[in-house]
Amino acid sequence: MKSLTEAIKDYLALRRSLGFKLHSAGAALMNFASFMERQQAQNITTRLALEWAQQPPDSQPAHWAQRLSFVRGFARHHVATDPSTEVPPAGLLPYRPARARPYLYSHDEVRLLLKQALQLPDGVAGLRPWTYYALLGLLSVTGLRVGEALRLRLDDVDLATGVLTVRGTKFGKSRLVPIHASTRDVLADYAARRTKQLGGRDAAHLFVTRTGHALDGADVRRTFYSLSRQIGLRGQEDSHGPRLHDFRHRFAVETLMGWYRSGVDAERRLPVLSTYLGHVHVSDTYWYLSAHPQLMALAMARVERRWEDRS
Repeated sequence: MKSLTEAIKDYLALRRSLGFKLHSAGAALMNFASFMERQQAQNITTRLALEWAQQPPDSQPAHWAQRLSFVRGFARHHVATDPSTEVPPAGLLPYRPARARPYLYSHDEVRLLLKQALQLPDGVAGLRPWTYYALLGLLSVTGLRVGEALRLRLDDVDLATGVLTVRGTKFGKSRLVPIHASTRDVLADYAARRTKQLGGRDAAHLFVTRTGHALDGADVRRTFYSLSRQIGLRGQEDSHGPRLHDFRHRFAVETLMGWYRSGVDAERRLPVLSTYLGHVHVSDTYWYLSAHPQLMALAMARVERRWEDRS
């Protein structure tokens, strides 16, 4: 039988081949394997899993729960080859982190952000204002993850058909994202300005600095926070507030509300929205139905109409 370390390596290789990156889980499970070697233990037990998970003793419960979940996931896999493996019950170290409540930008707030982006300083006829104008606009109308937008390469944008190819997504899969004609026009204008700015220099990514380098994610967030403060979305000293990721939430909620208001069966279309957003599980998309009072009200109104039609 393979050693526990070898079994963990095989498990991680299998999961990664399916698109899971497992950065934190991989490091933690290898640490767990070292712990088991020090204990001279050949088989996973709930007692040992708990002992390892609750380290260091002064960590937050969320940290302990996450560590135990890593072992639980591996144990469920490993028990098929080693029946003596104990799978830690799901009720141990229960902790459910609060999901950040999304901020739903109004149409006016999005317009103000885009207008302010065009005021960014970047010398005479600089590219930076147009880069942020196009980037923020794209995030607001497509629901792309920030990292997905920043990784877009020039050849991922088909302006003839109005389709983006999104690669290297959260779970390692690619998907096609159709865009509206107005969005295509903005990207075409940006592409022309980009070409003029670069003056023939090669640059693979769509969104670039004036020197042709890919945008840095941290710098993008700092610029966004600055723009948010300039239009009053954040206080000058606020460390929290609307996020770039909230554009994604806004897109999903706006789409669902549009379906409900037009009489479309939103529940039946959820898999379509889930695919468009790049969600692995439709349940991730269902979350929006319970997270927003307006959507819940529209959903309940639809249920009530169904009952009225049957009565």
